[in-house]
Amino acid sequence: MWGVDEIRIFLVDDHRLVRAGLAAYLGGEPGMRVVGQAPDGIAALAEVAVLDRCGERPDVILMDLMMPRLDGIATTREVKLRWPDVEIVAVTSFVEEEKIRGALEAGAAGYLLKDADAPEVAAAIRSAVAGEVHLDPAVARALTASLRAPKHEHATLTPREREVIVAVASGATNRQIARNLGVGERAARTHVSNILAKLGLTSRTQAAMWAVREGLVDNAGEHQP
Repeated sequence: MWGVDEIRIFLVDDHRLVRAGLAAYLGGEPGMRVVGQAPDGIAALAEVAVLDRCGERPDVILMDLMMPRLDGIATTREVKLRWPDVEIVAVTSFVEEEKIRGALEAGAAGYLLKDADAPEVAAAIRSAVAGEVHLDPAVARALTASLRAPKHEHATLTPREREVIVAVASGATNRQIARNLGVGERAARTHVSNILAKLGLTSRTQAAMWAVREGLVDNAGEHQP
């Protein structure tokens, strides 16, 4: 077996039919039992907490990434904070580097596409319980390509924009950036928004991670020459 007599599984997906299909298949898979399901991250956290109190905490959660209220990446991060031994297998329709990295960095032990065959879903669940990472082949290729790709995007930033993103990565607020640049707070906010748009990012946290990855700052937030 895979370290447990029975693998308890929890399903999180905002599509009822997807949950029903997974529950029907996994319910007939030897050594697996679906203990609950939820349509979004907030409901999932509440339901898993109830199961935990009843001694039925899931071993693996199949987690949709695109959901209302609380998405799968944020939910994964919260699950791993509350119940570190619960494994997460991310399930999505998209092969996007940002989502792949986000899910894995949040603590997911696998990443499947929604068109995966049923046996692959079961294999990903068993891999997660065994402490292994299971990636859909297309996801693995995308991740490998992104790691091999040269990182020269910061060359497209102006010197002022590089100064701003370094400040963002160091944890500076818009007010602090404005003071350092000698501009108004609105102008600083516009600089940050323009940089996010130029780099295809959606948050200051992503901007900080980008700056570290590109070598503009180190992990401690120190500016690199």
